[in-house]
Amino acid sequence: MSSSQLSSSGKRVAVLGATGAVGIEFLKVLERRSFPIKELRLLASPRSAGTSLFFQGEKIPVDVLRRESFRGIDLAFFSAGGEISKQFAPAALDAGALVIDNSSAFRMDPTVPLVIPEINAHQINNHRGIIANPNCSTAIALMALYPLHQQFQLRRVIASTYQAVSGAGAMGMEELETQILDSTEKRPLISKHFKHQIAFNLIPQIDSFLENGYTREEMKLQNESRRILNLPDLQVSVTCVRVPVYRAHSLAIHASFQQPVSLSKAQDALLSAPGVDLLDNPSESLYPMPLYAQESDCCHVGRLRLEQGNPYGLAFWVCGDQLLKGAALNAVQIAECL
Repeated sequence: MSSSQLSSSGKRVAVLGATGAVGIEFLKVLERRSFPIKELRLLASPRSAGTSLFFQGEKIPVDVLRRESFRGIDLAFFSAGGEISKQFAPAALDAGALVIDNSSAFRMDPTVPLVIPEINAHQINNHRGIIANPNCSTAIALMALYPLHQQFQLRRVIASTYQAVSGAGAMGMEELETQILDSTEKRPLISKHFKHQIAFNLIPQIDSFLENGYTREEMKLQNESRRILNLPDLQVSVTCVRVPVYRAHSLAIHASFQQPVSLSKAQDALLSAPGVDLLDNPSESLYPMPLYAQESDCCHVGRLRLEQGNPYGLAFWVCGDQLLKGAALNAVQIAECL
């Protein structure tokens, strides 16, 4: 088993799914935020055997994931899909490691805290060895909705998501790039990862459909928002769309509240919210865009406007980096809280 000794103090950390898009981002975030690491162990599937990744200027080999991979580990970041999490989280717990899981495997388990640190960090200490990271769109949406909820008391959310191919991992990003290149060379565009061509197209399906006509991705935003905000009756209706953007998700949100909405108070709430940048000057073409939200730790919010004919409603636009606040950054922030 390979690992790297990095400092005399800190945590013994494992990153599962280290060679994936989120795994790579984990390493960048851990290094950039100077997370205290005594030992780093990188884990991935057998197809990544023999590869290495750089961390703090040091080349670290990637180990093939095994049940014994977590021996001696204090903290394990999981980002390899729900089935892998369900299979290997018990092994990590048995080895004495704390698991911060980026999959959907444990998000609705009432014994597992589902955490966005800016919103419900107080839930972290209720863990029994596993803490769940929310879905990417949920995290980005709630970063904007939570300060508004504190001000006006949230009642209902109607949202449309515009989700980058980074949400489908490295293969999704590669497929968009390949299709764009093939298009310029007049070659046939082949879809392997997505159900339809993604280049120059929008796909109004993310994940599988349920009997109610919504997709699993759409129901995640409802169910996870209810847990994180502790609003079990929150009304949420979502349409999730995959768009030909490499990185950073966007959402158009119409929110209804229990209290009448003041535009100035909404702006003030967002201006003072940690992890939020308010970009809201349409006359100067200043508003959030995924191009500029990528690689930003903050979620960008703008296009604030009162709903026509509804004094309790507010419409706005939010963009956030799916690989950062939607995944790796949020998980590392959870670890920092610990």
